[in-house]
Amino acid sequence: MSQPTQPPLLLADVQKRVAQELERIAPVIDELGERFEAAGEQLALVGGPVRDAMLGRLQNDLDFTTSAHPDVTERLLKGWADAVWDLGRDFGTIGARKGEWQIEITTYRSEVYDATSRKPDVEYGDSLVGDLRRRDFTVNSMALTVPGRVLEDPYGGILDLAGRVLRTPGTPEESFSDDPLRMMRAARFSAQLGFEVAPEVVAAMTAMADRITIISAERVRDELVKLVLAPSPRRGLALLVETGLASYVLPELPALALERDEHHRHKDVYEHTLIVLEQSIELEQQRGHAPDFVSRFAALMHDVGKPRTRKFQDDGTVTFHHHDVVGAKLTRKRMKELRFSNDEIDAVADLVELHLRFHGYGAGEWTDSAVRRYVRDAGDQLERLHILTRADCTTRNKRKADRLRRTYDDLEARIARLSEEEELASIRPDLDGVQIMEILGIGPGRDVGAAYRFLLELRLDEGPKSPDEARDALLAWWAARD
Repeated sequence: MSQPTQPPLLLADVQKRVAQELERIAPVIDELGERFEAAGEQLALVGGPVRDAMLGRLQNDLDFTTSAHPDVTERLLKGWADAVWDLGRDFGTIGARKGEWQIEITTYRSEVYDATSRKPDVEYGDSLVGDLRRRDFTVNSMALTVPGRVLEDPYGGILDLAGRVLRTPGTPEESFSDDPLRMMRAARFSAQLGFEVAPEVVAAMTAMADRITIISAERVRDELVKLVLAPSPRRGLALLVETGLASYVLPELPALALERDEHHRHKDVYEHTLIVLEQSIELEQQRGHAPDFVSRFAALMHDVGKPRTRKFQDDGTVTFHHHDVVGAKLTRKRMKELRFSNDEIDAVADLVELHLRFHGYGAGEWTDSAVRRYVRDAGDQLERLHILTRADCTTRNKRKADRLRRTYDDLEARIARLSEEEELASIRPDLDGVQIMEILGIGPGRDVGAAYRFLLELRLDEGPKSPDEARDALLAWWAARD
């Protein structure tokens, strides 16, 4: 699926949106500007909030830049803000809250990476224009001085915003040398805003892709999460692959572009994956869910085991046996390297490993026992598994697609019926450990665990039993062990 090109913005519309947003935030920005002005300091709303005001999407987070050093900023905020805190004094940033507004104020600064550094050297700057030049893209290099509300746009950000283009204030090589993470931010903003990335920026990203390796895994992870949660992640992911950045931050993705054999005996796995991601986002919205990283990343990673498992058969077919298991292992490895939490790693890897399970359902031949196991194995990822499994159908054969959809509808209906009857979400044996020890006359140990597992399997196979039925089954099993 190609990404739709959005029409340019009209400057008149931009000006109208800004006027509306400024009226909404006027009490905060004007009061704050007056406090700094009275102290002989400069203050300007800057970056994302200015850009988002022009797009009509300003949130409650306000970023400012100032001539004041952090100690002065902190003093000026106290007595005015509801709360003040140190967000990063070494980087010149003080945070505050005023009513519903979250505020960050950072001293004019410049920051430069050397060839091997993972952290910037920070120096305070002495002008607003100099501060704006160090920013990543021209659409983020605009400022609104307060309290006078004068727009400062020395690098043509408003024209680039109107044209929906991402450019850098200086040369892209200079910008990406200062902070290589900006290359990923280009992909992220493209996905978030639907903007095109200027050709010279793409060229610099391609030439300097290996520079991303000096950035910490945590910062790379955070940008990747924002990209995946964007309205059009395909746009940003395709840019990462095109420029070679993906080979460093998510190498499993470009690896999906398998070399096609001359007879085209298998799908383009890379293209299939991007379609599955898009379809999972559509289902996420249709089913009333907020943007969900775990669900989307599982869609992105669900077939990463295919390159390792591809086999050409004598009859001309291609197989990918066990790519679900291999893919889950690769997913765990990649997410650990990107410093994701254990809970996130477990959730995504489990979904990757389970994504083929439904295809054993056939036309509904599963027993109730098999349905219970499907629910048990999915655990709290069941709804995400529903979305991933449905999204994984990318066939152009309408009849086949309709059949798969109806079959999964049937499975979900059976799960709902059994859940209502048996509380599937909390399946456990009909007897607990204390009851098992009491009935068998034994103390804590391995035998209790074995008995518990037996009763759980019995519950999955045959559904819930009465206490007497469970007791009789347990005693029969115990007697048969001797």
